[in-house]
Amino acid sequence: MGKLSATAVKAATQPGRIGDGDGLFLVVQPGGTKSWICRVQKNGTRRDFGLGSTTKVSLALARERAREIRTWMEMGLDPLFERHKARGIPTFKDATAKVLAAHRKTWRNEKHEGQWLRTLEA
Repeated sequence: MGKLSATAVKAATQPGRIGDGDGLFLVVQPGGTKSWICRVQKNGTRRDFGLGSTTKVSLALARERAREIRTWMEMGLDPLFERHKARGIPTFKDATAKVLAAHRKTWRNEKHEGQWLRTLEA
């Protein structure tokens, strides 16, 4: 790994993808913006994960994030779910529990809670 250098990233102006190795790519758009993509493949399914703009994510950080994504894939985890979990974004089940707890005080009887649960399960 490590075909690119920080100087090469700054100097890249030709639109397209430039590979760094191990699925990490620098993507240069026709307008000149640059971003990082990590491409992974497991069980015949290929996925691309955006790692951020080169203005905010350095080459070293992009390599670290790509390594993290590859590790999650090898462990059989979904990298997108793991990123959301790390940011504190709740799952649908967790968000549902919070909404039910917030609305529980406003219901006139217990029947309403059952109706909400059935609606969300459906």
